[in-house]
Amino acid sequence: MSRKKYKHIIWDWNGTLLDDVDIVIDAMNNLLRRRGLPLINRELYKHIFTFPVKDYYARLGFDFLVEPFEKLADEFTAEIYSNKYCYKLFPEVEGILEKVNCLGITQSILSASAQDKLTEMIDTFGIGRYFKAVNGLSNHYAHSKIEAGKQCLSILEIKVDEVIFIGDTAHDFEAAAALGCDCLLIANGHQSYTRLKPLKAALVNSLLEASTLLL
Repeated sequence: MSRKKYKHIIWDWNGTLLDDVDIVIDAMNNLLRRRGLPLINRELYKHIFTFPVKDYYARLGFDFLVEPFEKLADEFTAEIYSNKYCYKLFPEVEGILEKVNCLGITQSILSASAQDKLTEMIDTFGIGRYFKAVNGLSNHYAHSKIEAGKQCLSILEIKVDEVIFIGDTAHDFEAAAALGCDCLLIANGHQSYTRLKPLKAALVNSLLEASTLLL
């Protein structure tokens, strides 16, 4: 990645700022267990997780003729937002957001999470002050966040060549390409280094490494 000076960072949320991979795996295993389907571990999850998320459910063995995807997604959403799980940010998050802010670089979030839950979590962590915009989807079916990204850039009136998108999945790379901005991927979230390596994007192993490279 070139030493380019960016004026705006678009952050992905899940797996990039929010350290939620183990929670997602545990929650999905509860759904699989209820149906007698094979359980997943961290390695398998990072190998098969994909967008649209409906394809990921199919890879897990769910039969949409028996249970529609939307019903399964509703159950999964209820599971992950129950009181069973304790969410946390990656340890470096607030320090990095503060440093970026002090450098005069504006920031936003673009996520495939439902807007209401996304806003609620960001408020809970007390980091909303760092973002000019927080953009989720109108539902929790996680089809694509490209259109939400286009709307965000249009509202913020930011030149795409001054923007970098930081995420953890191939869909983040696809979204960055669709928006026309640079992309930096972190192989510490929902997809493995092996999955991300073939993409034409800068790739690092951790959020701390990403911040060192970028800042």
